[in-house]
Amino acid sequence: MSRYRKALETLLLPTFTGLLLLLLWHVAVRLSGTNTFPTPWQVLLAVRELESQGRLAGYIQDSLHRVMMGYLLAVAVGLPVGLFMGMHAPTARFLGPVSQLLRPISPLAWIPVSILLFGIANTATVFLIFLASLFPLTLAAMNAVRDVPAIYLRAGKNFGLGRVALIRRVILPAALPYALTGLRLSFGIAWLVVVAAEMIGVDSGLGYLIIDARNAGKRYDLVVAGILLIGSIGLGLDVLMRRLERARSVRWAYHRET
Repeated sequence: MSRYRKALETLLLPTFTGLLLLLLWHVAVRLSGTNTFPTPWQVLLAVRELESQGRLAGYIQDSLHRVMMGYLLAVAVGLPVGLFMGMHAPTARFLGPVSQLLRPISPLAWIPVSILLFGIANTATVFLIFLASLFPLTLAAMNAVRDVPAIYLRAGKNFGLGRVALIRRVILPAALPYALTGLRLSFGIAWLVVVAAEMIGVDSGLGYLIIDARNAGKRYDLVVAGILLIGSIGLGLDVLMRRLERARSVRWAYHRET
């Protein structure tokens, strides 16, 4: 019975909710009599138009490529820096105020700076994604190390582990589950930022699709198609990151919390 209920909650209920929203959307457009806002069927036709023209896969690929470049750069910098800040208090006192100062700044506020530095090019978009992902990821990694239970550290020391062995065998494994949560959240931020950045600085990608469809011919069917594609891909990426969080090597931490 519990298995049936779980299947109902994870599959049938979201499907029913989605179909209900599509129905309400269709009815609302028809009752309003508007010729501007598209129906779900018109949006589907717009997606098929993009696919038949060979633009759909290219736009998605370009957006994903920019996200991965900026995000992986942020991981390469932010993860080790954050872990080191968590283990080394003087470094945290030195870099912490800078991180806290820059973190609340919207990534979109950096658009003029990125264009000034890199011009209207792909590099400017990657730079924005890098900045957007860097600070939340760094702080999450730092807090993950700080939240390692003290009893783990005492147990490692009682077994005679040196500092390097303690970091490798106790601190990093214990911090990994919570660091992965930071990785997932910062990846979501990266996906949000790439869409806005593509509306300004490049001539491809899903963000560019939305602004180009709006400006070129007021093709709101393509605008809504781009919006739904962004949401669907973002949802799929988040599901993949959640699966990574539940991997066997880190799953123990969630069991420990319950």
